Amino acid sequence: MPAAAIPTFADAIRAAAASGRRLRIRGGGTKDFYGQALDGEILDTRAYSGVVAYDPTELVITVRGGTPLAEVEAVLAAKGQMLAFEPPHFGPAATIGGAVAAGLSGPRRAAAGGVRDFVLGVRVLDGRGQDLAFGGRVMKNVAGYDVSRAMAGALGTLGVILEVSLKVLPRPVAEATLKFAMAPDEAIEAMNRWAGKPLPISATAHAEGNLRVRLSGASAAVAAACATLGGERASDGGAALFWSSIREQTNRWFAGDEPLWRLALPSATPPLGLEGRELVEWGGAERWLRSRAGAPAIRAAAVRAGGHATLFRGGDKTAGVFHPLAPAIATIHRRLKTEFDPHGVLNRGRMYPEL
Repeated sequence: MPAAAIPTFADAIRAAAASGRRLRIRGGGTKDFYGQALDGEILDTRAYSGVVAYDPTELVITVRGGTPLAEVEAVLAAKGQMLAFEPPHFGPAATIGGAVAAGLSGPRRAAAGGVRDFVLGVRVLDGRGQDLAFGGRVMKNVAGYDVSRAMAGALGTLGVILEVSLKVLPRPVAEATLKFAMAPDEAIEAMNRWAGKPLPISATAHAEGNLRVRLSGASAAVAAACATLGGERASDGGAALFWSSIREQTNRWFAGDEPLWRLALPSATPPLGLEGRELVEWGGAERWLRSRAGAPAIRAAAVRAGGHATLFRGGDKTAGVFHPLAPAIATIHRRLKTEFDPHGVLNRGRMYPEL
């Protein structure tokens, strides 16, 4: 029975805390590449799996953290619904708990919102082995500090995600993908100009001289937008494969052994002129960079533009995977870690060495 997994997890956490050992929270392991250290004995969450509750009319689903992400998406698809933030899997073993803990969103992020925007509530085991619940299963159930959303992107440093309640959305009635031949600066200008118009844009991606724009919504709205924008329309099958390849980083652009950086910038920022190859998503707000340039140069360029940079895959992690925190933000992170995991048992060092 899945419920039997919870006492087992709690006992493992308490034993690790008592002996000074560390635990590495792991679902399918498809995001092991992401973050700093992989340290400690594995606590496999997949023993606690399954859908707890799903009400399509309320657009809310509650699932156990070890549930395969593909299973969750299949349950939603059967009712014509979806996880609007399009979480990447990076492999068939991906779990919903891992998707929330990693906090990664796919191509629809700029239009629909990110992972934490859809988290309504969580049930977690903290670093003391305590079973805690935050938020709920309805939209209006949060007052004060929203702890449930703090779990999104925390990489398991604050607790083991036992269950998560998520807002879901209906799948679009119609979609179309248009392709335009454009230089990077032209594409960034066009994406930002179109963002100010009533167009049903749900995703954008520019690489290798081409800008692709996905339109999603009512059939009439998509058809009207296609007529307004022009461009070359992709086949439905080809478009689905393309956006999947961007989300899962199987597109040929991601091939290569250069370190992969993820830059978050103001959307209208012109190309930074850094060494390497660039792919632009989210209307210009997300820039993927394949580059052998040093971490200081990349991060300095991101800061000058008003953003930050993360070493996403490969490269030398001694410079830090995640952008250094401002002192005030670092203090908040330390206090949260101390409150939820006072003995430093859970995924220690996965985000920052001191956390």
